[in-house]
Amino acid sequence: MNVQYTIVIADDHPLFRSALFQSIHMAISSANLLEADSQNSLFSLLEKIGDIDLLLLDLKMPGSSGMSGLIQLRQQYPELAIVVISASEENEVVQQVYNHGAFGFIPKSSDMQTLLNALKQILNGVPYFPTTINNNNFHQQQLTTKIAALTPQQYKVLTMLTEGLLNKQIASVLNISEATIKAHLTAIFRKLEVKNRTQAVILLQQFDIS
Repeated sequence: MNVQYTIVIADDHPLFRSALFQSIHMAISSANLLEADSQNSLFSLLEKIGDIDLLLLDLKMPGSSGMSGLIQLRQQYPELAIVVISASEENEVVQQVYNHGAFGFIPKSSDMQTLLNALKQILNGVPYFPTTINNNNFHQQQLTTKIAALTPQQYKVLTMLTEGLLNKQIASVLNISEATIKAHLTAIFRKLEVKNRTQAVILLQQFDIS
């Protein structure tokens, strides 16, 4: 990867910062790496450096407690890509990190190859969360977000799809044109990230079951 990235490593353990520093350089030789060892030093650094591509954040640093550091960062820097790297690998912790808007979670117990693959995936714009996390709340959270993006009329159309109604029948019930129904379906498929009626129906059924 030859693209120049500015990456901040925020962790209060010098040995781990050093190991992570070396690991990142193995994957991205041209990376501009910056370090912070506390919440205060991190925010001071962020104020000075305007353009940061990625923040690798340890949850347990001086000046922060639990999710407080992540929450504050998310509020002050809503566009910043934050990936938590933590020794606290419980499902509940990962779920909270996800819910508070982090772009990824990398367990500190990850081997070198997993770490490098995760970093490459994240820098390519794809969130990374452990595949070993068996937590239905991730899927439920995604479903809830997608369903919430629908307008009331679009949701009505979607529920009628689950009843097996055709476009013409839905148009008749809602007293609108078939062309409008087709426009609604296009928007529904886009928002739900599905390709057809069948996938949309399955997604809604999963949401109802959950």
